[in-house]
Amino acid sequence: MSNPRDPVVYADVVSITAVLKEHGVADSIAGRRVIISGGAGFLGSWLVDVLYTLGAEHITIVDNLATGRIDNISHLLGTGRVELIKLPVEKLEPLKGYDFVIHMAARPSPEDYAAHPVETLLASSRGTEVMLETARLSDAVFLLASTSEVYGDAEVVPTPETYWGKVNPIGPRSCYDEGKRYAEALTVAYARQYGVDVRIARIFNTYGPRLDPGARYARVVPRFIMQALRNEPITIFGDGKQTRSFCYVSDVTIGLLKLLLCGKCRGEVVNLGNDEEVTILELANLIKEIVGSRSEIVFLPPREDDPRRRRPDISKARRLLNWQPTTPLRVGLQKTVEWFRQHAGGGAHVG
Repeated sequence: MSNPRDPVVYADVVSITAVLKEHGVADSIAGRRVIISGGAGFLGSWLVDVLYTLGAEHITIVDNLATGRIDNISHLLGTGRVELIKLPVEKLEPLKGYDFVIHMAARPSPEDYAAHPVETLLASSRGTEVMLETARLSDAVFLLASTSEVYGDAEVVPTPETYWGKVNPIGPRSCYDEGKRYAEALTVAYARQYGVDVRIARIFNTYGPRLDPGARYARVVPRFIMQALRNEPITIFGDGKQTRSFCYVSDVTIGLLKLLLCGKCRGEVVNLGNDEEVTILELANLIKEIVGSRSEIVFLPPREDDPRRRRPDISKARRLLNWQPTTPLRVGLQKTVEWFRQHAGGGAHVG
């Protein structure tokens, strides 16, 4: 189970497992063997906690800790049911003997993947191949954590799974966007050629506890929170009118596991995210209010190829998974700020 010394995460993991039991999918995990790449990362570690709590017999985490954190999984490593293979997933040899294979490894922060474009592409290309081959050899269910970035600067908003995308194949974001598009294509190819049972989740902006407060390349929510806690300028790229749809991590975790365990979801591609849109400026002001910060808001030059709008059409998730997010943005941000106050160390203060 999640570390009780981390009360925010602990409480949410208890709630997630209760929801999965209520929906009748939790029993599918007990006694099963799972391998998950990126399992020490933000979202991957939540999956590991819930899988462990639901009684998975053994969980293998593949993570080189480039963006993951050992603190996210250390409470489970001495249990005998969870092991860490500290290796980039693209350097792993395919394994056998698993019931579920989950490929989460990625570098989702724009600054991070811009600094490491080759590693980003390899995690989505060779890394996906390794995990798919593990699923093929194991006759396992395979779940790919894809992204809303496959849609690029979408011309259809809300964006359904049937939209093919508008992506610059050689732009500064292409290492992530096109890497994930290739990962999806390879996943579908393995299903067609080898009959592997695959599912693809296109995950929209996710936030919550375990986003790394000390990351050099922080994503927008942790960056805004840390700047607000320190009363530093909150930095927005562009005019702040660009929109995103932020989904709390517990909601996304439930959606991912329901997709993994869904009996009628073989070969399906499903958007997971919040369908309520918010501007980046509104997000900054809300975080500033929750923190009680004196930070000023500063506008920087826009990022190249930065999408103007992000909002998923989640009607398929509602229909296929009986899933939709339930955590309001303010409530999720309050939990996240509370967690950051506990875990950000001496650098986090307001006063």
